[in-house]
Amino acid sequence: MRETGRSGCPINLTLEILGDRWSLIVLRDIMFGNRRHFRELLSKSEEGIASNILADRLKRLVEKGLLSRRDDTSHKQKAIYSLTEMGIALVPVFAAMGEWGRRFLPVTEELSIRAELLSEGGPALWERFMQELRHLHLDANKPEHSVLGELTQAYQAALARRKALAG
Repeated sequence: MRETGRSGCPINLTLEILGDRWSLIVLRDIMFGNRRHFRELLSKSEEGIASNILADRLKRLVEKGLLSRRDDTSHKQKAIYSLTEMGIALVPVFAAMGEWGRRFLPVTEELSIRAELLSEGGPALWERFMQELRHLHLDANKPEHSVLGELTQAYQAALARRKALAG
């Protein structure tokens, strides 16, 4: 039997899984930062997530089917988290949220550059990014061009500009 929420409304059901701040931040960091281990997600969190909250969100996201978890063969106590197809399908949602935030909120250049590129690239870029995520997380064929590399390079360039201005 399928688990039901408070109602059958698709927005309500989505919010029951993703409605807390930290679930989206964890997914963002895995998707755009390629952070796959607990320690990476904890130590590189821009927002400073607490370890107990991170552990809880990772567990929930695995239970709900947005992430998968497997043991890391290089270390007995480490696990590797991967996006599932359900998680990868959130790329357009993140793109829309990023564009909305850029339009209405006081964002910084370095933390909004990826959203800007996703907005400018539109659905065609989103699909290429999802293909790359399928390669990284689901062992699909490697795409010819790295969208993640392009997004990361733009972020690093924006960071360098900020440091040069402050310097």
